[in-house]
Amino acid sequence: MAWRYCGNQIKLWRTQAGISREELGKEAGYEYESVKSMEQGRCKPQLRLLEVADQMCGARGLLLAARDYLKPDKFQSYAQSFMEAEAEAIALHWYETVLIPGLLQTEDYARALISSHCPPLDDETIEERVAGRLERQEKLRDQPTAMFNFVIYEAALRTGVGGPGVMRGQLLRLLESGALRNVSIQILPADRCSHSWLNGPLVLLESAEHEQHAYTEGQESGMLHADVETVRKLSHRHGMIRMQALSVEESTRFITRLVEEI
Repeated sequence: MAWRYCGNQIKLWRTQAGISREELGKEAGYEYESVKSMEQGRCKPQLRLLEVADQMCGARGLLLAARDYLKPDKFQSYAQSFMEAEAEAIALHWYETVLIPGLLQTEDYARALISSHCPPLDDETIEERVAGRLERQEKLRDQPTAMFNFVIYEAALRTGVGGPGVMRGQLLRLLESGALRNVSIQILPADRCSHSWLNGPLVLLESAEHEQHAYTEGQESGMLHADVETVRKLSHRHGMIRMQALSVEESTRFITRLVEEI
């Protein structure tokens, strides 16, 4: 919607000033079809076009003011509600299948993961999403009274995101984070995993008002559940997963062995 609104404003100002798309495109260095796509909101209006249109149309900064609303989102749109619940949570129980949970990722791991997105993301979006992920992690240390439990399936430790160097640093980060008094990390070995545990990540959250939520995620989709019955079922499932996982002490030794293997 921000793209469409901004593009429409460019078109309105351009039309009012009696400037053609060809003239605006030539001055800004864009083809006619590119200007048309930006005006129609099919692609993001670029800063260069805003600058030139603002000057040519005499908008006196009114078009340029749109640039702050065109910055890429730090999080996927479907995960926005989860991010809000996560920020407010006083207790979080996270089970992850094939990736390291976002709250525990190193910058190198996060960047390698986000950079490999398909279809590819532009550089600005990559930087915003990496920054957003790192900002979320401040909660682990800034809220020492909040409780965090992570159960990570063994495959996530062996996926190889970013190569051996990145993975070694990531495993060391798990050991470092697990040493925090409000964080526990457990590993679910592959030989203890039921097929039903492979259905995808699962996060349980509790707010300061003791509201219970559960979050599940798939490819390009995510759902924050508040329905009591759904949260109850997912809580039971998480409990069964956690029972099959190694203890915190065993998990630390497991991760340490993997570090030594790299």
